[in-house]
Amino acid sequence: MKLTDIKNAPGREEFTEKGYEIFHYDREALAARTKAAPEWIHFGAGNIFRAFPAAVLQTLLEKGCADTGLIVCEGFDEEIVEKAYRPYDNLSLLVVLKADGSIEKKVIGSVVESLTASKEGKDGERLLEIFSNQSLKMASFTITEKGYAISLADGNYMPVVKEDMEKGTFRHIMGKVTNLLYTRYQNGAAPIAMVSMDNCSHNGDKLRAAITAYAKEWAKNGLVEQEFVEYVNDSAKVSFPWSMIDKITPRPDAMVQDMLKKDGFSDTDLIITAKNTYTAPFVNAEETQYLVIEDNFPNGKIPLDQGGIYFTDRQTVDKVEKMKVCTCLNPLHTALAIFGCLLSYTTIHDEMEDTELRTLITRMGYEEGMPVVINPGILKPEDFIRAVLTKRLPNVFMPDTPQRIATDTSQKLPIRFGETIKAYLAKGEEVCKLNFIPLVLAGYLRYLLGVDDTGAKFTPSSDPMLAELTEALENVHFGERAEKGSLDGILSREDLFAVNLVECGLSEKITVYFNELNAGAGAVRATLKKYTAI
Repeated sequence: MKLTDIKNAPGREEFTEKGYEIFHYDREALAARTKAAPEWIHFGAGNIFRAFPAAVLQTLLEKGCADTGLIVCEGFDEEIVEKAYRPYDNLSLLVVLKADGSIEKKVIGSVVESLTASKEGKDGERLLEIFSNQSLKMASFTITEKGYAISLADGNYMPVVKEDMEKGTFRHIMGKVTNLLYTRYQNGAAPIAMVSMDNCSHNGDKLRAAITAYAKEWAKNGLVEQEFVEYVNDSAKVSFPWSMIDKITPRPDAMVQDMLKKDGFSDTDLIITAKNTYTAPFVNAEETQYLVIEDNFPNGKIPLDQGGIYFTDRQTVDKVEKMKVCTCLNPLHTALAIFGCLLSYTTIHDEMEDTELRTLITRMGYEEGMPVVINPGILKPEDFIRAVLTKRLPNVFMPDTPQRIATDTSQKLPIRFGETIKAYLAKGEEVCKLNFIPLVLAGYLRYLLGVDDTGAKFTPSSDPMLAELTEALENVHFGERAEKGSLDGILSREDLFAVNLVECGLSEKITVYFNELNAGAGAVRATLKKYTAI
């Protein structure tokens, strides 16, 4: 069984007999309509795209709510397109791993064209053609938060911005996208929605800021008209909606790979690109998913709400995002990541079998997060956190790791924990009554030592501030006490915690917790037992 067997009747029949869901629309006709009048292009060909937006569009196509397909463009790791899309006619297999142990296998055919952003040949010409077409309603993005950062190491990116425009070769995806918008402007200035679907706060603003930076610099240097800058800044022409996305899509898993092989499905090769991207012709994902998008589509919108996606106002998107990242999911995930690394766990679902860890995140969520949670109205925080604790994190079929989640932790602490502390301060309440959030923050400092609870060294996950923070703790060693005030240099950093933990009165408690966690081998486990039992 191969994905491309779907093209013939015997192949489709075999997939159906083996319990695979296959689409029923005419894919060749869909591709032809999409080529002539594209409506949706997506940048970022990673796993979450195939598991979520592409799957939602498939639902719309099956319902008859849409009649054009998706075009995907990859601008960072183009091997994904060359190895995971084109050899399989842009088809992919979505394996949905449910908490009850059941599995859904769906062949996704909604992606009818795949392109690479840096190629100036046919792919480049096709991108210009797509953006010139009045029919294009939306360009969406899952390129990670780093994809919108256009500054160089020295903070001086504008010479590169100018040079890229003059040479016509774009070293950054945001330069390429801005140039595509300029092409749209030159060909009638039709409206479009530029929709970031990345998991970061106020993602639309990050996308807007990057594109605006390019446009303004080009205009200043006489490379584009000032009117183009006005076009980009006119929300009636170019909108940058906020969104909140939530779905876990780990790397292709060996367990899933073996299961598919037993079915007779042969397109299971794991693909590891030169940029260390892990992908495959299949993608495994959890069943739970949320996508909430600000309803701002100046050229008309694709009816994604018919596929379970929420359209709402900007304020509600913000509330949903804060509910998720400040209380109901992300802080729990980060706590499991930190202590999972210290306790040498390799899967999140195994951590949920750990009494102390399960109690830690449950009590932190309910006792410390929920009293100040933002209720968005369209999703109930109580339902959301209950699903996280009882279905999502314990899902034994989800091969997610604390090491993956611990990546870039320094960038996550401000909103995942700092915002809750700020909410208590805003209410005039004493933050010293908090116990579990300070324990997790102390756990993070303990994690930075790179020594697990047995005393063995481990390598912390990649993080842009890892070297800096490790150096700041160079006088703190495993098994030694930190003197009062010795951690205040780190704990006072608002860029790391969103609040000055010294000024708000939490540094002493965190230092006490740190010393208990760092008392020697077995101290992490002992400390968790002590405080989760109180």
